[in-house]
Amino acid sequence: MKKIIFSAIAVVAFSFANNMNVQAQSAMSTTEKTKMVGGAAMYPSKDIVDNAVNSKDHTTLVTAVKAAGLVETLKGAGPFTVFAPTNSAFDKLPKGTVESLVMPENKATLSKILTYHVVAGKMDAEAIQAAIKKGNGKAELTTVAGGKLWAWMKDGKLVLKDEKDGMSTVTIADVQQKNGVIHVVDTVLMPN
Repeated sequence: MKKIIFSAIAVVAFSFANNMNVQAQSAMSTTEKTKMVGGAAMYPSKDIVDNAVNSKDHTTLVTAVKAAGLVETLKGAGPFTVFAPTNSAFDKLPKGTVESLVMPENKATLSKILTYHVVAGKMDAEAIQAAIKKGNGKAELTTVAGGKLWAWMKDGKLVLKDEKDGMSTVTIADVQQKNGVIHVVDTVLMPN
């Protein structure tokens, strides 16, 4: 009889603990305004790297960030504005480019390309649009790599032009992070 009572108490305690864990996870997702990117919720309480590693659309970017030695930088306090190319954006590069860039001997080049996708400070879509308005239809952004990007609105979408006249469109804006904001882009931006 004591074993049955003890087992019943254990089951109730386990169920209660499990229910509390589910409620805690649910509360986290309901109290945080998440966005879905690459099939994963992006939590504003997490940093850029901790969120990006969960996106199935950003595995190439994560691999590149690791190869360039930028993980600790992007886990830092920031704030950063990151224009994050998707896997399909990297696929647009000439065949073999990504494989070559992640080689140790190309770390400096890879780092320059990746930091060209980062602007110091937190610029959400509203801030970028304000800069575009102030610039009479076009905003010039200075990247962490020291290069320039130009932004404007086209057909209701935020468009970026790089120093080689390449164009990229923001497909998901305002993915909030604890150390900045991510804007998902459809093309890799290239510095001079």
